[in-house]
Amino acid sequence: MQAVEYLRFYCALMIGMIVFQSTTVAEPVDDGRLRAAASDSQNWMTYGHDYANQRFSHSKAISPESISSLVPRWIHQTGITGTFQTQPIVADGMMVITTPHNHITALDAKTGTLIWAYRHEKRRSESRGGPSNRGAAMGYGKIFQSTNDGRLIALDRETGAPVWDSLIATPALGEVEAMVNLGLEAQKAFAEDVDAFPAKMPPLVADGLVITGVLSAGYSRYQDITEFLGMDTPPEPANRFGRRGYLIAFDAETGAEKWRWHTIKEDGWEGDFVVATADGVPLNRDIAAEKAAAAITQEAWRAGGGSAWMTPAYDPDSGLIFLGTGNPSPADADLARPGDNLYTSSLVALDVKTGTVRWHYQIVPHDIWGYDVGSPPILFDVPGDNGESRGPIAAVGVASKNGWFYTFDRATGELLFKSDAFVPQENLFSRPTSKSNGEDESVTVIPGSYGGASWSPSAYDPNSGLVFIPGIHKPTKLTAKTVRDPHTGKNVTYNVIELMSAPNWGTLTAIDTRAGGKIAWQVRTDQPLVGGLLATGGGIVFAGEGDGHFSAFNSNTGERLWQFQCGAGVNAPPVAYEIDGIAHVAVAAGGHGILGYPSGDAVISFALDGQ
Repeated sequence: MQAVEYLRFYCALMIGMIVFQSTTVAEPVDDGRLRAAASDSQNWMTYGHDYANQRFSHSKAISPESISSLVPRWIHQTGITGTFQTQPIVADGMMVITTPHNHITALDAKTGTLIWAYRHEKRRSESRGGPSNRGAAMGYGKIFQSTNDGRLIALDRETGAPVWDSLIATPALGEVEAMVNLGLEAQKAFAEDVDAFPAKMPPLVADGLVITGVLSAGYSRYQDITEFLGMDTPPEPANRFGRRGYLIAFDAETGAEKWRWHTIKEDGWEGDFVVATADGVPLNRDIAAEKAAAAITQEAWRAGGGSAWMTPAYDPDSGLIFLGTGNPSPADADLARPGDNLYTSSLVALDVKTGTVRWHYQIVPHDIWGYDVGSPPILFDVPGDNGESRGPIAAVGVASKNGWFYTFDRATGELLFKSDAFVPQENLFSRPTSKSNGEDESVTVIPGSYGGASWSPSAYDPNSGLVFIPGIHKPTKLTAKTVRDPHTGKNVTYNVIELMSAPNWGTLTAIDTRAGGKIAWQVRTDQPLVGGLLATGGGIVFAGEGDGHFSAFNSNTGERLWQFQCGAGVNAPPVAYEIDGIAHVAVAAGGHGILGYPSGDAVISFALDGQ
């Protein structure tokens, strides 16, 4: 039976079902239970399944031997089509999903029957992030969601009734006043409009806090300033258009803000004006030009960008959370923000109680290519030196848009190794220049601004030490544009980033973290992998594609073992859970508007036939 037939059958089955009283007794989701989530194959209570973000279920029921019997057990259609990136969370028989426009639904995870529904009322009709949302979080008797209209909402876990509603997108203390004092009217207007900034991150719930962050801080482009100011050409670099991003923590009980950490360093965000990445790859920077521009851009950090894309990993033993940060702003005119632009395009370790920086590693200093560190970091252990003289090292790893997986000492930030490239690389860190005759010059850069690895989460198998990475091959063309500012008579150069019509595809790669980042296997997929992965103790890796296929791969070899056509793009992360001893895998199928993948509104839960 194919996808459309299943949809008709299950939709007919669910007609008239409005409220379901679950017979499962819900246990408290408290700190102890969240810390022990890695060994819990029955539930999926956090975005990464556990605080380590490993996205691994120990369940062995679904295996290479049994996978051919995997069929849809139930399908729930939300009635809301659009880019559907939600990841379900499951606890004690209840599944919670978010939809485009931030509505939330609780379902019986065994049958897909509705338990309760929350309809979100927006504060404003538009935001900068579109309607999509990537999932909710749970803990302390509540369900938490970051919203596209810049809020963090808490609902009662059992009923869906609102408990509290707090603003995420608010200016920091004195921020608007600082813009007024600088005379930057465009920036002042932008800061006052900050409540349009979205938040899509599934929150991290830990130690009585709910932690989330804002997006779109690094989306501002120099060429956009002209339209905002009504000019024919861009203004001089002293006029900036953008905002700095931040991670923010709220009291889980009251919704009161506890701390806020800005992704932009106020004092010394220029860094050391490095000519290469910390691992030695040349950045092709014009350091002399940057230092000359620094004299008129001393306040550039106030508009420096640095979105907080995805859910941090958390190490309760050290009290550290690990966050990847977005690119600097303006994205396309680097002389408007000279220096290294700390802490953008970095992996950062923060104290969970205070938000204080313990260490940072800037993967791409002075980023002009859109190489955000968007994929959620993963915690795992790696062997020590020679496996003997130094014992196992507590590590944190992250897949980057530039095509490498980086692994660091969790305590110090020391780079332990960088993996083999998991996508093609061409003209990496190259930049276009404007010719003396006024013609524009372009350069093709691979990976493009989509990555590499985008926000989509990787998965890690603690049994084998393999990390599985969803890759994107989608080239980008950078073109240098030089215009004359009529107000100053000076030339201003900025880069236009464009996707190319060249062939694009995806890669699913297994990286061996116990062999210094060597590729164990790799398979190519027809579509770029945008959505995320799930690994299981049965030896399976699940991944979806934009053409609607949801697939299972052998985690030891990469062989594709099973495939199901879901009828809409599978651009969301799958999860695993068990009910009454039966293993389930659930995923959203709803497509991706920007990438043009078929839209839909279904969450599908699969189980082995006959169980």
